[in-house]
Amino acid sequence: MTLIIDSHEDLAWNMVNLDRDYTRSALETRSRERNTPIPAFNGNTLLGRPEYVQGKVALVFGTLYASPRRLDQGKYPIEVYDTPQQAHRLYRSQLDAYTRLVDAHPKDFTLIFSQADLQTHWQAWQAFDADETLPAPPTGVVVLMEGAEGVVEPAEVADWLEWGVRLIGPAWAGNRYCGGTREPGPLTKPGFELLDRMAEQGLILDISHMDHESARQSLDHYPGQIIASHSNAEALIRDIPINRHLKDATIQQLVERDGVMGIVPLNGFMDWGWRDRGGRKAMTLDYIVDQMDYVCQIAGDSRHVALGTDFDGGFGVESVPMGLDTIADLTQLGPLLKKRGYNQEDIAQIFSGNWYRILQKNLPSS
Repeated sequence: MTLIIDSHEDLAWNMVNLDRDYTRSALETRSRERNTPIPAFNGNTLLGRPEYVQGKVALVFGTLYASPRRLDQGKYPIEVYDTPQQAHRLYRSQLDAYTRLVDAHPKDFTLIFSQADLQTHWQAWQAFDADETLPAPPTGVVVLMEGAEGVVEPAEVADWLEWGVRLIGPAWAGNRYCGGTREPGPLTKPGFELLDRMAEQGLILDISHMDHESARQSLDHYPGQIIASHSNAEALIRDIPINRHLKDATIQQLVERDGVMGIVPLNGFMDWGWRDRGGRKAMTLDYIVDQMDYVCQIAGDSRHVALGTDFDGGFGVESVPMGLDTIADLTQLGPLLKKRGYNQEDIAQIFSGNWYRILQKNLPSS
């Protein structure tokens, strides 16, 4: 079996706001949340430590994320912010949640900060992949800040690096740094300053959720590593009405910058009107493979696409293609890719090798 790296999971948000315990299985969490408002609000979970082990999900990018109050629909009592200072506090509390998780459950989860951490962690998972009688290593977590509102001023980037953040996506919605999803706009002067500070510190830039204009500006301006942790090809998304995903020209430029794009297996991010066209039964795993293959055709190889599931990020099992019940089922994509002509090396790159390469090149050495 091929190891998996998933580049986008809102673990801390779920731990803090919904009290989800990811050391439990996804099925146990679903059972515990039955007859609560949580499934209607955030869907039935796809994540749990037993499923990480079953699917050999060796590493995830765990986010720091909070919503601005203006976009809170009031469907469930979650932590939101009005000011950058409040966002900063919420993001720090989520960072603390990761620390508590790994301190309390070191056999289940571990934080990855450096190339040395990554290499040791990966060797342990490779050994387990070769011999499943060995104890399963912990699932690694690399911290990604989704939306830079928690950075009160650009100079604070150095502090976030010290605290453990290794990737920053400047936008979720629009903010003082740049345009974002549903709120278009360019990079602002503070936005350019933010990118410059990130470059000085060697952080990875995530353009997911950035507006088309600000994403292209970032690709032109940022000298360091750029990725799209959880974005799909806009050209394949039927009836997409918002600026959430990447245009072909942006994908091409990301490829030229040796970036990687994590595909999101959310039905609405592959067919906006899926509910009106047969619902979940109309969506198959082939839609995910279509997205992967599309990026590979633009790139001319399999080095620039991967998985960025966004699981538990506002949706659950009800909103992903048939065949996906938990994260362990991502392995089913392998045979489908093989049918499209991808060999085992290609599949290994898509499942984990491309993200591993990005981290190996760009994490601090120690």
